[in-house]
Amino acid sequence: MSNDGVHHFPGEEIDVYWDERLCIHIGECVRAKGELFVPGRDPWCDPDVTERERVREIVERCPSGALSYVDKTGGPESAPGENAAVVVYNGPLYCHGELALEGAGEVPEHAGTSRRVALCRCGASANKPFCDNSHREADFEDYGAVGEQGRGTFAADGPLAVRPLPDGPLELEGNLVIRAASARVAWRGDKAYLCRCGASANKPFCDGSHQRVGFKGD
Repeated sequence: MSNDGVHHFPGEEIDVYWDERLCIHIGECVRAKGELFVPGRDPWCDPDVTERERVREIVERCPSGALSYVDKTGGPESAPGENAAVVVYNGPLYCHGELALEGAGEVPEHAGTSRRVALCRCGASANKPFCDNSHREADFEDYGAVGEQGRGTFAADGPLAVRPLPDGPLELEGNLVIRAASARVAWRGDKAYLCRCGASANKPFCDGSHQRVGFKGD
């Protein structure tokens, strides 16, 4: 493990990386059939026991971007055809697409957060703007319904800028759909301001409550 919390699992055809700082233990990796990820094994990830394409597919399931890969014989991870923000029931915001996450420092080219990321909605994360599961202890409650429809857009791909505004909401700029927790496409547009203080009465959208509650976050 390097000093920055990133674990490297080398393979002959593909290397896998796990950033423990981003992991929220959803379990898409260890529940996948096969022996790519086996809890208790040393190493717990072995890219050489699974076909290269299967390794890619499993790693790309990780919603937080904690898992990523470098394919030595193929191309990099492709951006999903849809930029989406998924409002998780009582949980974070899953964003996927061609992401440009600002304020997260330098990230390697293969980083999962350029395609997939879990962002805090409760305001309590110690790793803002990322989720660290603090919503559980904070008793954050939002069932993921989305009431607004947005102004519409003819596309849902292309670059999506994700900007955590200082002491304020998330600004998402670019073609985007917002999916309710029910998986329904609820909103379409090219700019949205989403609550990350946990106090908005119009979740997932910001309503200015961060000023009232004194939210602090870079």
